[in-house]
Amino acid sequence: MKKRLEHIFLATILIAVFILAKNYYDDYQFKHNEIPQSYKKRITQKEMEILDLMQKNYGFTHKFPIIITDKFQGRLYGVTSYKNGDIKIYLNKKVMKESMDYMVDSVIAHEYAHALMFKMGHLYEEKKGHSKLWLETCNKLGGINCSQYVDRDDVILGKLPF
Repeated sequence: MKKRLEHIFLATILIAVFILAKNYYDDYQFKHNEIPQSYKKRITQKEMEILDLMQKNYGFTHKFPIIITDKFQGRLYGVTSYKNGDIKIYLNKKVMKESMDYMVDSVIAHEYAHALMFKMGHLYEEKKGHSKLWLETCNKLGGINCSQYVDRDDVILGKLPF
């Protein structure tokens, strides 16, 4: 009986080491390579949906560059920059792996709403980027959760199987 328990314990340790090594390898690969093609496809599909809604609700479309970066500090999901008339959307690669559904469902439309507001000349004062007009724009572009900041409960609850 003692030998059997030792074998079970050893097998459990080996399986745990294998799982840890695989997780480490997967994280390393994600961090040091481009995002997977499946992620690119989802982002592109969401962008096409947003552009269709933009045409329907505003009578024109404008595609803004979406840049995937791992240069964000902390857990910021996305940001839209406006500099000298140049508008770009940046998405945080670091949070994509764990929160891709939230990124597609909420963050892309959220940032596109900022970009569209800039494009339409609604340049706002610091900390006024989440105005009522921005909220309406985000909703019109198909944002599921157009809140000012990331709703951590939505991210966590979105991962639960029920």
